[in-house]
Amino acid sequence: MTGETNLATLLKTAKPEHNAGEYVFCRVADAGGFPIDEVVMVFKEAEGVTLIVRKEWADRNGLDYSFVAAWITLMVHSSLAAVGLTAAFSTALASNGISCNVVAAYYHDHIFVDTRDLARAMDVLRGLAG
Repeated sequence: MTGETNLATLLKTAKPEHNAGEYVFCRVADAGGFPIDEVVMVFKEAEGVTLIVRKEWADRNGLDYSFVAAWITLMVHSSLAAVGLTAAFSTALASNGISCNVVAAYYHDHIFVDTRDLARAMDVLRGLAG
């Protein structure tokens, strides 16, 4: 199954869900030694490796971070080839003064917003369904 590509369908069926907890983005030299079960995402850039992990796990392991986020998953299985979904929800969030950091995975789009903006972000995202 490759996922939905129709933008209207994606927005109508997005079904945003909040994943409990607080999440942080940490920079490390390499991902070696970090247990995969504790890591939400790993991304390698030229400057280093970014980990998204639970805040309490980062604190226990002495990892630095500067942004504490709430994690929202759009439960629709969106195609990686879908056009306009990220633009639609990021524009709607930006119009409401909400910054978002987005990770597109195989099945779903994941949105990280400041924890203080969670309730408003959920309202905005639910509002996209029409």
